[in-house]
Amino acid sequence: MPLHPQAEAVIKAVESMGLPPFETMSLEEGRNVISAFANFMPPAEDVASVLDTIVPAAETDIPLRIYTPAEGEGQGLRPAIIYFHGGGFSTGSIDLVDPVCRALANRSGCIVVAVGYRLSPEHPYPAAIQDAYNATAWIHAKGPVFGIDTDRLAVMGDSAGANLATVVCMILRDKEEPARISTQILIYPVTDMATGESPSRQEFADGYLLTAGMMTWFTGHYMSGCDEDAVADPYCSPLFMENLSGLPPAIIVVAEYDPLRDEGVEYAARLKEAGVFVDLRREKGMIHGFFWLGGAIDRGREIIDELGQDLRQYLLEVDIVE
Repeated sequence: MPLHPQAEAVIKAVESMGLPPFETMSLEEGRNVISAFANFMPPAEDVASVLDTIVPAAETDIPLRIYTPAEGEGQGLRPAIIYFHGGGFSTGSIDLVDPVCRALANRSGCIVVAVGYRLSPEHPYPAAIQDAYNATAWIHAKGPVFGIDTDRLAVMGDSAGANLATVVCMILRDKEEPARISTQILIYPVTDMATGESPSRQEFADGYLLTAGMMTWFTGHYMSGCDEDAVADPYCSPLFMENLSGLPPAIIVVAEYDPLRDEGVEYAARLKEAGVFVDLRREKGMIHGFFWLGGAIDRGREIIDELGQDLRQYLLEVDIVE
């Protein structure tokens, strides 16, 4: 279908700012631009409680922000969604996605744990992955302290955060860790950092918010100082993982006018071939980032409502069968 009028309006609003090409920006400028997308988010909702804490780790303490839904107090241990924000591994923050996490907690009835992983280029690959894994393992070990039922955990992320979410599942599987993820929710995931040659990468290289130049900027920062072939590491580019069996069921959301669309679709197909249940959702007329932009794009709010209800059913209302 045609580009949705609300998505088109966001693109025009960004273009009207007269910004230079993103790939020419300094790190600080790029981070400020991404932070400005808070202006397109819906207002932050009230929740029962918000707790800032840290995961003590060998490299550095990892910030967490834990949201208990408005209906969540006094109901015993509850499922949790461990959320990794997007931003190309080098921008974004738990502060930026605060409205998203609040809405997700209220819609799902689950506790939401936002992870403030280290950003590149100060901390290039695989620092973000190490933080994502350490935070997930720590929540599994300490969850009851925060009212979390560690037998009912989901991981979720958007864009770069979706990459981290599925890679955490791979690491837990490969390490044969006791932590078990019930489901993974991947919002327009980046799964191929190495080639960038899919038809959607070519067709939507410019003019649809996320550009080819931005992807080059993000990748360059994330892989700063790494060996040239590290970008093809399966923990960097999940699409390159040979064995995808044994991973949790997945909901994968892709946007029609997104450069990352095809690699999300291909990853869904690869998971299915490996025997993993996948619910692939194609969002017509949408652009990369719409999940954040519920203040300007109605579908952004609607998809949070829908995913929240799905997670409520998967984690809160249905007993987990071993």
